[in-house]
Parts: sequence; C-alpha cells; structure tokens
Amino acid sequence: MRNPASSPAEGREQALGARPWYREPWVWGLAAGPAAVVAAGFATLWIAFKSDDGLVVEDYYKQGLAIHQVLDRERSALRRGVSAEVRLEDDGRTVVVGLTVKDGPLPTALVLKVIHPTRAGYDQTLRLLPAGGHEFRGALAPLSFGRWVLNLEDERSTWRLTGSFWYPERAAVRLTPPPAAS
Repeated sequence: MRNPASSPAEGREQALGARPWYREPWVWGLAAGPAAVVAAGFATLWIAFKSDDGLVVEDYYKQGLAIHQVLDRERSALRRGVSAEVRLEDDGRTVVVGLTVKDGPLPTALVLKVIHPTRAGYDQTLRLLPAGGHEFRGALAPLSFGRWVLNLEDERSTWRLTGSFWYPERAAVRLTPPPAAS
C-alpha cells in the first residue's frame, strides 16, 4: 500500500530499488579521500603561517660581508684574554656572567644575545650590568627547552665570545674565543 504523502518519484525509486545518491555509502567513501586531502592542505597552510622559521635573512649579502668584522672581534677577544662563564640562577630568569679580561679594563656593560637556532621569534638581547667584582647580571624571559646559542660582547662591540648550551640540562656554560681566531 502506497503512502499518500509520498511523491510519484519516490514511488518509482522504491519500485526500482534505487536510493538517492546522498544515501549511498560508496559515494561518501569516494568523497572522503579528496576531503581529507583538502583538510590536510589547510592544516599544512596554517602550520606554515603560524610557525615562521626565520632562517632566511633578507640581507644575506651584507651579512656575508660582515663575517670579517665578526672574526676580527673574536681575534680581539683572544688577544685581550677575554673569557666568561654564563649561568642561569635557580629561578631561570636571571643571567649571571662572570667575566675575565687579562688585558684591559672591564667593560661598563655587556650585551648577551640568547639565540634560538631555528626560531628567530624566541631570540633575546639582554643588557647586563655590573653586579660587583667581575660579575654582570640581567633579566631573561623564560626559555623553551632545547639548544640555545649565546653571543656575548661588550657594549662597543670590540670583542665577541660565542657558545651554546642545552636548556634546562646545562645551567652554566664557559665562553672562550675560538682557537681559529688567532
């Protein structure tokens, strides 16, 4: 017996045993593959925009030319006998630098660059002030876990020391001029 509310088209479909396309499971199975690819594409696009790696610099040519100045500053640190021990206080927010200078006076302040190897947005530049004796102190924003590169120099940029450490495993690192600087 036929339902009086049903249309003649539905009656033909029921008579032929056919269902509308959107009620067929194989249609949705076929559409799931391209839909997953589109969703993955949007997810990849979101990750690309959200996490700029900062590895490509716009002025790479100028930075390449400046390498000689960097080497001169490392040679200057070697000639003056500059070395340092950089350590984090227990709170993880204070940097203490013990500086040794064999030839010449101590600087009035130091500049410490704490650089993330792949994420430029995490880099920090700190101005360290004298804290008595050969120590300099400064405030540090919290670091993420992983490897960090340190660049320490005087305020006038006449010498430079570099090194790296793993946070939080190493709370202190010794910075000396590279022997190749001589």
